[in-house]
Amino acid sequence: MTDNNKDNQSNEVSKAQPIETEAETTVNPQITDAVTEVNTPEAPEPKSQYDFVLFGATSFVGKILCEYMSNQYSSQEVNWAIAGRSQAKLDALKSELGDKASTIPLIVADAADEASLQAMCNSTKVVVSTVGPYALYGEPLVKVCAETGTDYCDLTGETQWIAAMLKKYEAKAKETGARIVNCCGFDSIPSDLGLLFLQEQAHEQYGEYCYRVKMRVKAANGGFSGGTVASLINVVKEATENPGLRRELANPYALCPDGHHFFVHQASNGSAKFDSDFKRWIAPFIMAAINTRIVHRSHALLDGKYGKNFQYDEAMLMKSKWVAKATSFALNAFMLGAAIKPARAILEKFFLPKPGEGPSKEEQENGFFNLQFFGETAGGKTLRTKVTGDRDPGYGSTAKMLAETAIFFANMEGNNNTAEKQGGFWTPSSLFGMPLVERLQEKAGLTFEKVD
Repeated sequence: MTDNNKDNQSNEVSKAQPIETEAETTVNPQITDAVTEVNTPEAPEPKSQYDFVLFGATSFVGKILCEYMSNQYSSQEVNWAIAGRSQAKLDALKSELGDKASTIPLIVADAADEASLQAMCNSTKVVVSTVGPYALYGEPLVKVCAETGTDYCDLTGETQWIAAMLKKYEAKAKETGARIVNCCGFDSIPSDLGLLFLQEQAHEQYGEYCYRVKMRVKAANGGFSGGTVASLINVVKEATENPGLRRELANPYALCPDGHHFFVHQASNGSAKFDSDFKRWIAPFIMAAINTRIVHRSHALLDGKYGKNFQYDEAMLMKSKWVAKATSFALNAFMLGAAIKPARAILEKFFLPKPGEGPSKEEQENGFFNLQFFGETAGGKTLRTKVTGDRDPGYGSTAKMLAETAIFFANMEGNNNTAEKQGGFWTPSSLFGMPLVERLQEKAGLTFEKVD
């Protein structure tokens, strides 16, 4: 994806472009600010130089995150930088953001150039990645973070990629102290922290946890970007070509650590059905495939405190039986079409958003989501909670969640509940816990509430 120019040669933009983000790179990293351009020194910079670096700043969601940070925080409040593969595109983004972004440092780094990633990681406490599809472009940065002991978070929803990264790099992350946290956007923070919130409420009210929990999407308004679609299509392509991967993706405990001892059957909700707890018809929820796996990994990392028979599933609430059946049919037809090469080509050419495309700013601001949770304890007591967001789930709200998670992550040393957590691959709820719930309610437009 890059050439091999020396530092004194001009940078070239790679011809092989990541689909989700236009995080352009060069071989030799440079860190620049509004006034000067400085070559990266041979000696690593102290990790306290930045609170976090956003790698993939010129991606669709990366730009939204940059705008949010520029509007909400001064450089005195949060010391952050933006990174990507193209100096020109980073400069253009900074110009688009206006005067409020004039002091944001720029870092030129390339997923195909490990030295540039090492220099970037050595300059920051936390790296935030929006470069996807992660299965195609995400591994080099995870590898370097694990090796350098740098904390990392992203917004992937690709189960198969997370599983591969766990096998390759979890041992190294534990050795170096790097804390890797995937799924810090709409998939899977509302589900993962929503479940944690419900369980904390149940334990406080009843003295016991819920052994079964359902999450139902009551309402949501948002759209898809070309990058998100590309990630979804890539998962389908990989599963189509690999029977072993299909079996792995079908396993609700695919991301749980070895020796987790969870074997209870989990509902898949792959078709329309009537839900007696919500007294509504339900249809499949496309994000359930990743959210449920993250929730079960969280449960394992929390020492299985909800019990070995813990059950969790997700679906969408529908207005009627026929709407549920139509929605289920449409979703399954799309997945089938994505699995067949000629049909997939037609979908990508004529129907799906292209890289860089996505919901307009107005659509993002007018978007929202409302997730309803139902839990039951072994003693038969029930509890209902909800999680809501004030922007479209996939972009406006995701950008705020990811940004606030990164800020929280960079300042964990001051939080006794999370600072002692060691290196490894974590989930939002298992690493950050209820303190992140509080921050997201205060800063990111999310609410976590009990429902009467």
